[in-house]
Amino acid sequence: MEPRILIVDDETPARDRLRMLLSDIEQNCPHLIVGEAGSAHDALDAVAENQPDVVLLDVQMPGMNGIELASHMMRLKDWAPSVIFITAFDEHALKAFEVHAVDYLLKPVRAARLADAIKRAALMRAQSTDPRTSLAALVGSLHARRRHFSVQERGRVILVSVGDVIYLKAELKYVTVRTRTQEYLIEESLTSIEEEFGDIFVRVHRNALVARNAILGVERGIQSVDSEGENDKDKTQESWQVILRDLGERLPISRRQWPVVKALVR
Repeated sequence: MEPRILIVDDETPARDRLRMLLSDIEQNCPHLIVGEAGSAHDALDAVAENQPDVVLLDVQMPGMNGIELASHMMRLKDWAPSVIFITAFDEHALKAFEVHAVDYLLKPVRAARLADAIKRAALMRAQSTDPRTSLAALVGSLHARRRHFSVQERGRVILVSVGDVIYLKAELKYVTVRTRTQEYLIEESLTSIEEEFGDIFVRVHRNALVARNAILGVERGIQSVDSEGENDKDKTQESWQVILRDLGERLPISRRQWPVVKALVR
């Protein structure tokens, strides 16, 4: 089956050149171009709408670079494409990061190199190799950290800036992402989020992370008895709660996390 290809680059001439190269290699490397995007946000919409097998992705783009975009595509539940990076990075730096399943092409891209990369990506998919595995290794090797959480709603992907998040709260199989104006649901674990953003969020309870810069103070309040795993809603006790910037609600602070939060508000 011909691989379905999406071109992502913020520069129109670069996208046009890739289209020309793809046209040149069409006989040697059959494929189908399903679209193009000039930004990471448009690319996520295009991936959700067109479900490409391969994304030709520029690394250096304004707003969100290709590395972060790749990390969001890796988290897509229904369709994770294989990624071929297009970059102006030095060739020696690329060798340090290169992995077999995800390729890197230096600008200006050569037609033969592009054909070889697309064939490799198509073979990987034909062999039922999950592109998330190699993409996760790539993102990890580049020490990339997201600047957004990706929320999948009604067939589209919404990007929520990490800087806008006031708290994250685990509820059943989902995590609620709370901003000043809205709530979103994502399927990630608080533990993995804490590992990635430990300098931005602090755990106040086993089921809640709060943005450090959103903590205005603490106050005493009444809550159901909770001993880190045991809940009895018929019993209440006085406990400390965190006061949040821009929100009227309070979040309880567990006994285990109280020393950490206390040190932050001193």
